[in-house]
Amino acid sequence: MNESSNHKIRPERRRRLTAVDLFSGCGGLSCGLAQAGFSVVAAIEIDLKAQATYKLNHPVVKLYGEDIRKLDPLAVMKSAGLQPGMLDLLAGCPPCQGFSRLRTRNRATSVADDRNNLIRDFLRFARATLPKTIMLENVPALERDRRFTGMRNELRKLGYRIVVHILDAADYGVPQRRKRLIMLASRVHQPEIARTTENRVTVRQALKGLGAPSRTKDKLHSIPENRSAEVRALIACIPKNGGSRSALGSEYQLNCHKRSNGFRDVYGRMSWDDVAPTITSGCHNPSKGRFLHPSYNRTITLREAALLQGFPKDYKFEVSHGKEAIALMIGNALPPPFIAAHAGSLRDALLAGSIALATPE
Repeated sequence: MNESSNHKIRPERRRRLTAVDLFSGCGGLSCGLAQAGFSVVAAIEIDLKAQATYKLNHPVVKLYGEDIRKLDPLAVMKSAGLQPGMLDLLAGCPPCQGFSRLRTRNRATSVADDRNNLIRDFLRFARATLPKTIMLENVPALERDRRFTGMRNELRKLGYRIVVHILDAADYGVPQRRKRLIMLASRVHQPEIARTTENRVTVRQALKGLGAPSRTKDKLHSIPENRSAEVRALIACIPKNGGSRSALGSEYQLNCHKRSNGFRDVYGRMSWDDVAPTITSGCHNPSKGRFLHPSYNRTITLREAALLQGFPKDYKFEVSHGKEAIALMIGNALPPPFIAAHAGSLRDALLAGSIALATPE
């Protein structure tokens, strides 16, 4: 046995692992890649507010604010000083709203959504750059789409070995239930899904140490609510720590709730010692889901939403962008701990391969 096999990777043998982030949004994917030890050399995002947020948090990454359909992958590689085949990881989450569960109940709606075709541009970048590994994250419904099946077939023809799983982000250190599709592909090894964590991170753990919005200097945490007296009275009646509006008599419920038997999480509270529900773009609105604070008579703040999405406490958002825009960015973001776990699985294999090549027989 080689002596080095009994030790951690020696610093002098570590190399700079490179990654490109497609459809970067406000930077959740890049954040997770950095946590896993990758150096993100380029990112692509067309939305202006998401671009500004990305730049606040990843100032050294070259960000392309163009339509990916008009961008030359080889130009991106050349700017990063890389030739085809040199990139360690190509990662991204093509916009998935067209594949969402509500929309795919009507398959014709899903097929007609132009955003669904952006997966072809993900494949176009993979063909041109021939990265060593690939990671794609998306909603579970993508697994059944012919475009995703076609992409996997094309990647196999290029020599990639592929694994695809539907996983819960809560099993990877994210303090929320969030079912996601993850695809790992590699030209240099058989990829494996990361191991799950032993214990889930609860709402209590995620929000620990965060002061009251009225006593904070964090502008994201202190954006005020604007609720009618009727809605404020309803929120005050919802039982603390996991309570639901179903615990109230019909006389205390809003008329719109009486007319609907669905969406029972609406105006529900989170539970302190459980993970949060999926954080969506409606996370600041009690009418969009179980987004009431476990103890206080308010919805979670946008800082609390970001923490439940797995962002670091110091992740920056420009409050001038407005509550709706920031909530959309947070809800659409990829949870950094989830990304870090699976990128870490690819990292370990890439570094192990580098050591094997560098170690003489």
